[in-house]
Amino acid sequence: MTDIKFQIINPGDKEYTELIAEWYLSEWNIPIKTTIDKIKKLSATNYEFQVLMTVDNKPVATGGIYNHVGLLDKEPRFKIYKNWLALVYTVPENRGKGLGTLICRHIQTHSKVLGLKDIYLFTHTAENLYTRLKWQQLERITLGGKDIVVMKKVL
Repeated sequence: MTDIKFQIINPGDKEYTELIAEWYLSEWNIPIKTTIDKIKKLSATNYEFQVLMTVDNKPVATGGIYNHVGLLDKEPRFKIYKNWLALVYTVPENRGKGLGTLICRHIQTHSKVLGLKDIYLFTHTAENLYTRLKWQQLERITLGGKDIVVMKKVL
């Protein structure tokens, strides 16, 4: 039997914060200090959080809700939207097993429990995943040579 658990990462969770930072460095070349600082600054009062998913007590996936994502620096018009699902990551050896779907559903459910009515995301790699999860396309843009879709999920 597989034991799947989700936990909200707190600023004091140094071990898990550093692990997530290492994942983000390897996947997106985000500097470790940037990730650690971002997680430490997450504000529960602003509905921001980072989730870690474990399978049989082994960390396998993460993601969160943020009020600031990189897209907003390049396309300020999207600043009207808050609560962005972002930085969803599954360790490479566990990809293709539905874990991304599970963590996204957990983040959506937790967001709804917090009282959020809708959340947003942008992606150029996982549109099919989010379409399966009933996200709706708001807009499609080209940025840095990438076809990016901005999506909304009504909770």
